[in-house]
Amino acid sequence: MSSSNASDTTTAPDGALAPIALGPGEGEHYWFFGGLTTIKADGAGTGGRMMLTEQTAPRGSGSPLHVHHNEDEWFYVLEGELTLWVGGQTIVAPAGAFVFGPRDIPHTFIVSSDEARFLLVTQAAGFETFVRKLGTPAPVAEIPPAATEPPDMGPIMQAAADQGMEILGPPGIPA
Repeated sequence: MSSSNASDTTTAPDGALAPIALGPGEGEHYWFFGGLTTIKADGAGTGGRMMLTEQTAPRGSGSPLHVHHNEDEWFYVLEGELTLWVGGQTIVAPAGAFVFGPRDIPHTFIVSSDEARFLLVTQAAGFETFVRKLGTPAPVAEIPPAATEPPDMGPIMQAAADQGMEILGPPGIPA
C-alpha cells in the first residue's frame, strides 16, 4: 500500500485533512528506548489530533515511570505481552489487549514476553517530537542492538519537560 495525495482521487473542503495510508513497514523508523518505533501518523498529518506509532521491542524494554500532562496515551498489543502500571494498578496485557493511560496519571510499561509488537497512540499529538528528539533514525527497520550502558538521563529529563511530561522514576513496574 502506498500513500497518495488525497487531491488526486477525492474532493475535500478547504482546510480538511488529507487521508493517511501507510502499508506494512512504512513510516519513520527510530531506535527508541531499546526498541523500534515506527511513526505511522503525527500531528502534522492529523491536524494535531493524534499520533500513532507501531512499536517492536525485546523483553525488558519499556519506559521510565512518567506522566503526560498534554495527552492521553493508549496501548494495543498486537503480538507478545506487556506489563503496564497505570495509576497504581498492574495490568498484564497479552496480544489483543487494550490499555488506556489518561493524562495526569503516572504510568510505565515493560515488555514481559521475549518480544512484543504494539500500537502506542497519544491524543493529542505531540509525543512524536519526544521520539524524534531522543530516538536515533533506524538504519534498518528492526530492533536495535542492546545498549551497553544506561542512557544519559539529562537529555531525557529535558526532552520530557519540553513535551509537558515528568519522569517520576526508572523503568520497571513499581513495587
